[in-house]
Amino acid sequence: MAVRSISRLHEHRRWVNQALLDSAEALSDKQLHQSFSIGQGSVWRSLVHLYAAEYVWLEALQGNESPVLPGDVAGALPGNQQGEGGIRSLKELKQKWNAQEQRWIDYLEQISTEMLDDLINKRSTSSGKGRVHQTRCEDILLHVCAHAQYTTAQVINMLRQIGIEPLPATMLITLARTQMGTVD
Repeated sequence: MAVRSISRLHEHRRWVNQALLDSAEALSDKQLHQSFSIGQGSVWRSLVHLYAAEYVWLEALQGNESPVLPGDVAGALPGNQQGEGGIRSLKELKQKWNAQEQRWIDYLEQISTEMLDDLINKRSTSSGKGRVHQTRCEDILLHVCAHAQYTTAQVINMLRQIGIEPLPATMLITLARTQMGTVD
């Protein structure tokens, strides 16, 4: 049951990520980079942070204790893109994210109930910065989805302030109803 629920939450995460990217495509460059006093400070920076967080957690789950997204500076929050080779466009972000989503799908397809208790080592870039923490696989898988929902709420708030209508659908129940064909 736990594996099934976790997989469903990740399916929802993927669906929401796509909705956010689709909404971002409708923004001008000025709107994409407009400053806000929430989240990572702009729609662009929040999306890159969301992508980067999902990148580093997947890397950790696959054994990389100190994962860093290409283009990021090590030791700072994921998605900082202060190094060389960073993501420079929404088109590039979408391409990389689509490839990463396939990696997540592949990873989640091989997860078993027994693996949920595995301890995963990851060097922190936030609480306990620099310290290697051991965390149960199940907690990481749930955290990735909770973090995505938290960041999504920030991006939705930014889109609302920009004046985007309609705002992207992001509720799990909307995904379920859409899949059942009861929502357009």
